[in-house]
Amino acid sequence: MHFAARTDFGHESSPFGDALQHAKQDPAFVDLTVSNPTRCGFEYSVIPLNALASEASLHYDANSFGMPSARDAVAALYGGVDAEQILLTASTSEAYGYLFKLLCGPGDAVLVPSPSYPLFDLLARLHDVELIKYPLVYHDGWQIDPASLGAAVTARTRAIVAIHPNNPTGHYCSETDRAVLYDVARRHDLPLIVDEVFLDYGIENKERSFAMPDAAVTTFVMGGLSKLIALPQMKLAWTVVCGPKEDTIEALQRLEVIADTFLSAATPVQTALPTWLSVRQSIQQQILHRVRTNLAALDDAIQETVVSRLKVEGGWCAVLRVPAVTDDVALAVRLLQEARVAVHPGSFYGFPEKGWLVVSLLGNAEQFVAGLQRMLPLL
Repeated sequence: MHFAARTDFGHESSPFGDALQHAKQDPAFVDLTVSNPTRCGFEYSVIPLNALASEASLHYDANSFGMPSARDAVAALYGGVDAEQILLTASTSEAYGYLFKLLCGPGDAVLVPSPSYPLFDLLARLHDVELIKYPLVYHDGWQIDPASLGAAVTARTRAIVAIHPNNPTGHYCSETDRAVLYDVARRHDLPLIVDEVFLDYGIENKERSFAMPDAAVTTFVMGGLSKLIALPQMKLAWTVVCGPKEDTIEALQRLEVIADTFLSAATPVQTALPTWLSVRQSIQQQILHRVRTNLAALDDAIQETVVSRLKVEGGWCAVLRVPAVTDDVALAVRLLQEARVAVHPGSFYGFPEKGWLVVSLLGNAEQFVAGLQRMLPLL
C-alpha cells in the first residue's frame, strides 16, 4: 500500500517526550508548559453552557461562511467590519489550511516569523507548501527586521504571516512593524495572514487589530474561542477578510467554495457564540490576573540568578535566557529527570539550540512558584 510522503512523520519517540511521560508519573510533577486553560483552575461558571441548548441548534443551515447571527457577533468585536467579510471555521488551524488552499499551489512558499509556534511546519507540509522564515530580532523588545523580511521574498512567495502577539515571544506588531509588513506586501503584491488569537491578552495594554475596512493590503485576520474565551474544546474560529475591494471580493468568492466543501463549524456553538462573547471579559480577567501574577513571581525568582527573561507584551508565555552551556533539549530532559519540572526547549520554537527555555504563565500560581524553585538551581 502506498502512503503520501507528506504523512511520513516517523514513529521514533524523542528523548524529551520519553522523559516527559516518565516525569508525569511522579505526583510531584509540575508542568510549566501547560497551554490548556480548561485544566488551570479557572472559574468557568461565568460562561453559560445553557446557550448551547437553544432550539436553533436543532436546525441546520448549510451556510458556507457560518450562521449570520454568529458572524454578526464576531463583526461587533472589530468595529467597522461587515459580517459578510467573516468566515467561520472549526479552528484557526483549519483556517490556515483554507488560506493555503486559496493562495498556494504545490511548492509555493509562505513567509512566517521566527521564533514562532511549531505548528506551522506541520500545516505547511500537509498542504505541500514551503515555509520561509523571517527573523524577529530583539533589542529591548522584539521587532521585525525590514531587510530580512524583504530578502525572504522569492518568486514563489504567496503570503506573509504575522502573529499579533507572537507565541511564544509575546511580541505585538508595533506601528513600525505594521509599516514594514504593509510596505513589503505592497511591493511584492502579497496578502497578509495575521494570527490574533492572543490579541486580548496584553500584559499592559491591548493592541489594535489588523482587521480594518481600509486595510492597506488584502489581509486575513484570525481569531477564535480557543483563546478569546479559553474554550478550545468548543472548536470555533473565524477569519476576517479585508483590504482592497476587488481582491477581497475575489478571495471571499473562492473561500466560499472551499468552506462549502467542508462545512465544519457546528451549529450549537454558533448559536451560543453571541451570548458567550458578551461575557468574555469575565474569563479573560481571570487569565490576565494569573499571567501577571506568574510573571511577577518569575521576576522575583530569577533575581540574582544566571537566568533572565525577555520582554513580554502579551500572550501566555515567557522566554527565558539561560547559560548557553548545553543543548536546550538535553537541559529540558535533565529538568524533567532531576526536578520533575517540564519546560519547553527554545529550539522547539526556532530559537538557537543553546541558551533558551520557554515557560507557560497559565498554570496554578503556587505550582508555578514551586516549579521555578526546583528548576532554577539546576540552570
